[in-house]
This record gives sequence, structure tokens and C-alpha cells, in this order.
Amino acid sequence: MKRTRFALAVLALSTMVLTACGTADEPSTSTGTGGTKKVKLQLQWFVQGQFAGYIAAADQGFYQEQGLDVEILEGGVDIVPQTVLAQGQADFAIAWVPKALASREQGAEITNIGQIFQRSGTYQVSFASSNIKSPADLKGKKVGNWGFGNEFELFAAMTRAGLDPGKDVTLVQQQFDMQGLLRKDIDAAQAMSYNEYAQLLEAKDPATGQLYKPEAFTVLDWNNEGTAMLQDAVWANTSKLESDQSYQDTATKFLAASIKGWAYCRDNPEACRDLVVKRGSKLGASHQLWQVNEVNKLIWPSPAGAGMIDEAAWKATVDLSMTTKNADGQTVLTKAPEGLAYTNDYVQKALETLRSQNVDVNGSGFTPKTVTLTEGGA
Repeated sequence: MKRTRFALAVLALSTMVLTACGTADEPSTSTGTGGTKKVKLQLQWFVQGQFAGYIAAADQGFYQEQGLDVEILEGGVDIVPQTVLAQGQADFAIAWVPKALASREQGAEITNIGQIFQRSGTYQVSFASSNIKSPADLKGKKVGNWGFGNEFELFAAMTRAGLDPGKDVTLVQQQFDMQGLLRKDIDAAQAMSYNEYAQLLEAKDPATGQLYKPEAFTVLDWNNEGTAMLQDAVWANTSKLESDQSYQDTATKFLAASIKGWAYCRDNPEACRDLVVKRGSKLGASHQLWQVNEVNKLIWPSPAGAGMIDEAAWKATVDLSMTTKNADGQTVLTKAPEGLAYTNDYVQKALETLRSQNVDVNGSGFTPKTVTLTEGGA
């Protein structure tokens, strides 16, 4: 079977992680002091507001309430969280659904047990002066993207607009920042609503000497274009879910505490900003408050309950993963996921626990804050 560039990157990074972490025979879960169960959570990126709910759950004692002692493992460029999980070096991992499903297709035994982000946070941003108001307007433009599986929402939108991503645009390998757009080396740049988009609003407009304002840019939001794919989810070890009662119980407890942490960040965004900064975020306080606030928008409201996996959204993600081609003509998935790719069993139990504690797990009254950014996100 011919492998995609993305799949090859996953395999290469998987080998790197396996070499660094050891073998899958080393269990990561053990009993700590006071009878608490030690649990390792692998993040998919560096510490930032994207993971504030897990940090809050640890800091506020929500994991301890569930009898868990959770170690949060920071991610990075060379860390593939779903691989760390599959190789037994973590008990749970945070990963985007398409990337995790690609790893499953390569043999990783992992299952989505909690869909924390209900909406996609990916944008394609351009200067308003470029007059890019729809995916069709990208034709003939220099279009930046990060690659490594992050590009498929963009490619799906261009395909729906009748464009061939390999021929009708000039694709530019984008760094994980917005300098290419600010220098106008590219016409449209990939950005997360909670991170890189804020970097634009933290930069000075040379024409005015003031920070850029939102009206300086045009945002293509894949939620509005119908090509959004599911992102941050909690992934668990499939074989343990099928055979280990203790691990099953731990999965429910971990989800309950984590969702309680996200509810805390919904209601206390400034406090969660402070927790993230204190934990060593490389980005400043105003940027982190923006990030917590924007991530809250991706989670809340959750009509079915935070963490519930919506079947229609799952199907849409899988369909796009199988049908959207990248510049090389390859797709994320070659076939529909087999086996226990996802389950709501554990998150449903977790939500029942939280409702019995009068925790608001739906956030129907959620109202995002208005965050004032400062230069450089300080």
C-alpha cells in the first residue's frame, strides 16, 4: 500500500518516540502514596492554554478527588502523542482525530474516549486587502500550511470550491508562526483561533504604529465552510479498555476530573491563564488568556455534555479523511476505521458522576470574554 507523506511522517516520528521512550512492555500506571493511582497524560504540544483544563484539574485537586495522581507530559515537535500512548509510555493522550486515526491505520491500538473540542479551531487568514473571501478566491494565491496532516481541512475546502490544491494554488510550507503572512511572503496563512491568529493581533501595523485590528484580516473558518474536522480528544489504550477493569475505571475517573477542570476554566479563565503561565508557558499572560477564552469557545456549549463524541461530526471527519487529497494526491485514511475507534461509554459515566456533583457539563449559558491583547502577547 502506498503511504501518504503524512503517514510516513507519523511512522518516522513514531520510531523516534519509541527509541526515546523504550518498549511497550513498560507499564506507566502504578499505585502511588495514599493509594492514589499514578497516571501519565501525554499532551500534543507545549504547555499552553490549549491544555488548561488538564492543568486546572491537577492544580485544583480534581484528579486527587478521583484517586488519581496525574503526571502531565509536555509535547513538542518530535513527540507524537498517540504513539507514546500506543507504546505504553502514557495512559492517555491528547491528539487530533484525523492524525490519531492515521496512526490507528498504521497499527496503533488506541480509542477516542472523550471528544473535548466540539469544534475545529483552524483558520486560513489573509490580509483583507487580498480580497480572499472564500476558498475559491485562493486560486492563484500563495497558500501557507503546516503540513503533517494539518492541511486537510484547507484542502477539502479548496476541493469543494473546484480547485486542485496541487495545481491551482502555490503551496508554501509554513512555519508555526505568522511571519510569512506579516511579511506578505504568502497570501493566506494557516492559524489556530487560539494561537497564531492572536499573534497577528499582537503585531504592530507598520502603517499606523498600532497593533493590527481584526478588520485588517479576512478569516476563513472551516466550521462555516463545512470542512471542519474533529481535533483535541482524549485517547486511551484499546486493549486495556477491552480487558482491564481497573483501567476502565481509571478512564472514567480521568475523564470526570478533566471535564471538571474544563468547566473550572470556563468559569474562571483568568485563574486558568495564571495556572498555565505558572506551569512554564513560553507565551505571555495576555496571549494565554486569549487562548483559554478561545479554547472555551471550542468546547462550550456542549449540548450533549462535554466530551461526548457526536456521531455526525465523527462521520464527517472520517469521510474527509478518506476523500480529501493533499498535493501528492494522497488521503489521511485509505479506509474507514475498524474496531473500537471511539466510544462514549466512559464519558457518559463521567458525566453522570459530575452531574451528581452539580457540575455544569453543558455550559449552555457560556459567554466568552472580550480579551485585550498586548504587543507580543505579554
